[in-house]
Amino acid sequence: AELQSSQLPGNKYNSAILRTRLERLLRERELRKSNRSSHPNEEVRDGNREVDVFGDGPLSTEGDNWQEEFLEGIAAARELADGREKKDGQPAKQRLLVVANRLPVSAVRRGEDSWALEMSVGGLVSALLGVNDFEARWIGWAGVNVPDEVGQRSLTKALAEKRCIPVFLDEEIVHQYYNGYCNNILWPLFHYLGLPQEDRLATTRGFQSQFDAYKKANQMFADVVNEHYEEGDVVWCHDYHLMFLPKCLKDYNNEMKVGWFLHTPFPSSEIHRTLPSRSELLRSVLAADLVGFHTYDYARHFVSACTRILGLEGTPEGVEDQGKLTRVAAVFVVSAQCHFPIGIDSDRFIRALELPQVKDHIKELKDRFAGRKVMLGVDRLDMIKGIPQKILAFEKFLEENPHWRDKVVLLQIAVPTRTDVPEYQKLTCQVHEIVGRINGRFGTLTAVPIHHLDRTLDFQALCALYAVTDVALVTSLRDGMNLVSYEFVACQASKKGVLILSEFAGAAQSLGAGAILVNPWNITEVAASIGYALNMPADEREKRHHHNFMHVTTHTSQEWAETFVSELNDSIVEAQMRTRQIPPLLRTRDVLQCYLQSNNRLLILGFNATLTEPVDAPGRRVDQFKEMELKLHPDLREPLKKLCNDPKTTIVVLSGSERSVLDKNFGEYSLWLAAEHGMFVRPTKGEWMTTMPENLHMDWVDSVKVQDVLLHVFEYFTERTPRSHFEPRETSLVWNYKYADVEFGRLQAKDMLQHLWTGPISNASVEVVQGGRSVEVRAVGVTKGAAIDRILGEIVHNKDVKAPIDYVLCIGHFLPKDEDIYNFFEPELPAGLATTARANIGNPVNGSASNLPIGRNGFRARCSNAPYKSFPNSDKGTSSNGNGAGWWSKMRDRFTLQEGSSVLDLKSENYFSCAVGRKRSSARYLLGSSADVVSLMKELAEVS
Repeated sequence: AELQSSQLPGNKYNSAILRTRLERLLRERELRKSNRSSHPNEEVRDGNREVDVFGDGPLSTEGDNWQEEFLEGIAAARELADGREKKDGQPAKQRLLVVANRLPVSAVRRGEDSWALEMSVGGLVSALLGVNDFEARWIGWAGVNVPDEVGQRSLTKALAEKRCIPVFLDEEIVHQYYNGYCNNILWPLFHYLGLPQEDRLATTRGFQSQFDAYKKANQMFADVVNEHYEEGDVVWCHDYHLMFLPKCLKDYNNEMKVGWFLHTPFPSSEIHRTLPSRSELLRSVLAADLVGFHTYDYARHFVSACTRILGLEGTPEGVEDQGKLTRVAAVFVVSAQCHFPIGIDSDRFIRALELPQVKDHIKELKDRFAGRKVMLGVDRLDMIKGIPQKILAFEKFLEENPHWRDKVVLLQIAVPTRTDVPEYQKLTCQVHEIVGRINGRFGTLTAVPIHHLDRTLDFQALCALYAVTDVALVTSLRDGMNLVSYEFVACQASKKGVLILSEFAGAAQSLGAGAILVNPWNITEVAASIGYALNMPADEREKRHHHNFMHVTTHTSQEWAETFVSELNDSIVEAQMRTRQIPPLLRTRDVLQCYLQSNNRLLILGFNATLTEPVDAPGRRVDQFKEMELKLHPDLREPLKKLCNDPKTTIVVLSGSERSVLDKNFGEYSLWLAAEHGMFVRPTKGEWMTTMPENLHMDWVDSVKVQDVLLHVFEYFTERTPRSHFEPRETSLVWNYKYADVEFGRLQAKDMLQHLWTGPISNASVEVVQGGRSVEVRAVGVTKGAAIDRILGEIVHNKDVKAPIDYVLCIGHFLPKDEDIYNFFEPELPAGLATTARANIGNPVNGSASNLPIGRNGFRARCSNAPYKSFPNSDKGTSSNGNGAGWWSKMRDRFTLQEGSSVLDLKSENYFSCAVGRKRSSARYLLGSSADVVSLMKELAEVS
């Protein structure tokens, strides 16, 4: 704690959080409620001016202000944490840029510079009509090709009055991006229909061109967002059409607040991994600060895909990539305190029931179906909606219950979609054939059991239909939230109808307690549920409806949007806190400048993931055999030779690998090698020797019993974990599951750790160290920080040091356990703390290596316990300031009493500790990968 609280250059620690995340979100929720109660009139709207959600009539751009109901009606004030100024005594609104594939309107050209607008149909439009708490702009495609500048200017002007901003896509882009990649590849895959198989070769060739168009279209959306973005705006991206958009936005401005929400299912990782562009899409989505899904299942699938395909860390809060957390939330992610079920503006439907036109519709429907129970289905005519299954189940119900044949009617509204696609045309014919057969079988001259409409209904007619329905059937085979369920419940205040809901619909997790859940593929089960619903007692209908009605009226679209934006804002706050704990990138210029000005330099380099070949670079398939054989990066051969030949530079390669591995890679170089975390050292010219302290308990290495137990445990977990392996080293054992299935490997590692901590070796002088994808057993107190002190002593005794070490560059991809090496050299620690830190880095006798004194001169030099050589005479060399003899005399006297750090004369500006690829590190600075290390070594060699 003392080390973390100290202010070190580069990496600043500040983990103080005034309140927990849950407290902040609860406070935000109470503020929203308080704001609504204090301004109740702001949300009242004229019921006679409701928007025709399912209608398709033209809405003139002149004189009709329907769009203001949605966009200008977003007027509820909200005080922001980012300090927006208040206007007229009211808190300023937060600007929200809603980015979706389609605008809430479609444009129809009436002349060269004249346009009419038509309301778009869709669940997202329906949901966001109730959002009235933000100053919103909607960015999207207007559904029309506008190639001329005059048309683009006039349409932009017309839409601006409605607070909509168009993205102009040409016909080829729309064909490749929307009809191709979105609807022909992503949509079927996300709904478990698989990739196209009709012409594999042509499909394979088309994948890349369609994906290129997809990325180009997403970039075009990003360009429009960037043009209208203002600092502090929240950018809310929607659906699978714009999976590449978060990355495009973050590339433009990394400080932009970006959220992404998926309105369809997200498939399991086994399905998603069949997509050729799987990794690129996942990484693009992860650029967002918050990723939202309708259900926990979909969120879990996304996290699993990131874990299994990208190899990233899945946490209860989301997906973490080296310290960068993308929060992933869904309906019931309790651990993340997130709740994102999309809703509707329930008040809008409830108010509509009081309209004279709706009451007239209700009366007509009651008269039309007097004496018969009304069952209702409202769906898009789509393969995933389960319309044939629904109708077949109704047929089975009529077969088994003859007395109901003239007492019940099924009204099926099938909204046409993608009518030019052969598969949808085939589905339409199939449904018509089934309906005709059933009506011919069970109908009479005056009545038929099924009324099927291939059309949309206007809003008022739809509300009236909901109000007279006794049983609503939603038989989706795979779907998002299905807002029809919500709309039906909202309109059932008096009827108290029953909802039969597919367990595969997203709404099942929200409304499942009050609905009758069914498997739509089980026709017998659905038929039986229809009978149960029609005969349900009134008190049970009342209880079921009350449960669902409370949910629908509480989890509104307003609450959905407010919760998502609140979570997004809070995710930004937490990201900023995390950023403070992430080291800044290493500035090469500073490294080179201090290197040139120094007189005696020490370079400490890790090996694995620091100096090795990048065999697991992004876009390359992992090759386990190549990765298991560690090889020095070929581009480092010449730079290392130059640096080794510099008399002012001493290089130490400090690794956990065995001696043979280091010999194979560095045998030809004049540098120091330290194997197995510094337990073995090889000078620039000489043989390997041990540097183990005399009081280091290594009895367990020679104990046959302990060895047998460890080998048995490691062999057992290797056999039961495919693609894992273990390495028996001279002073440790390492089990590696990097190449195994990620989730299964972690479960096995957890099991192994539990066994090792509580098993037969629990009393042995060993320490179990958990890595990112490994488990290591080593002696207590063995760390790289503990070893470097002894290595410095060996360097002093084996090389004529002409000056104190005044420059240290320490670079590595070290385990957190071994990052104590960074603090060992830290000159910025207070004087007392510095001595304590170096002394506390490792005691191999008792407990942790972080809080016990290190032994002084209590180590076996080489393998024979030989004492140190005597120091060179003080006249061997002089320091740069002319006090060489004095310094040597003092240093020699101190070294006999103190640790190897006595050779250091290090100022803060001349010390560079750098973690490679580990953003959560106690190092001062960060390098992204071994490629960055190669570049740095080349530049050092050039100036050396």
